[in-house]
Amino acid sequence: MKMRLQKYLAHAGLCSRRKAEEYISNGRIKVNGKTISELGSKIDPIMDSVAFDGKPVIIKQEHSKIYLALNKPEGYVTSCSQTKTKIVMDLIDMNERVYPVGRLDKDSKGLILLTNDGDLHNKLSHPSFDHEKEYIVTTVLPVSDIALKDMAGGMSIDGIKTRKAIVKRISSNQFRIVLKEGRNRQIRKMVQKTGNTVDTLLRIRIANISLGNLKEGTWRYLTHAEIQKLTQ
Repeated sequence: MKMRLQKYLAHAGLCSRRKAEEYISNGRIKVNGKTISELGSKIDPIMDSVAFDGKPVIIKQEHSKIYLALNKPEGYVTSCSQTKTKIVMDLIDMNERVYPVGRLDKDSKGLILLTNDGDLHNKLSHPSFDHEKEYIVTTVLPVSDIALKDMAGGMSIDGIKTRKAIVKRISSNQFRIVLKEGRNRQIRKMVQKTGNTVDTLLRIRIANISLGNLKEGTWRYLTHAEIQKLTQ
């Protein structure tokens, strides 16, 4: 069911309806990336994406369930437990407790999902959930066509053959790879087996959630549409 934009902004806790009308008139509100300056405009609170001064405006999710996307920098461990090293939870400035889904090794960077939804956490973490994870890999040496073909076709790592992957060249020493499994340091070991070394490893997508232009070290709430598709 659609609702007036100023009502949505007020319901999300951004401001009063009167102040919302002022923000709309001043062109500070965008819906699906388009500036909306007409009062009385209606939106779909589930399907549409609303932003104020470039920052997402989201109505608090039902049952206090929280779903976040984080752009993890290198040097952070995907852990909730405080250790002598930096952990991803150091980057989440909220009182509610959330937990990272899966892992991304300390030397890698990019997209991590965090949630307090136990059902979704278990679903995404279980090997039977056949979701894609996409990475951009930069290597120290140029990567050969044969190496790309070997990684795409599956190769034996730690005595177990990897599943087939989608691999596309970007440049002489950079490629894109899409996996449907998440073994420990898998991509690094695959590249090493071809006689090369990973220089940088960036995860840009998990299932239907993309990293987009999220700045390194920052996080955002998932949109209602993203949550709906992810939890189907």
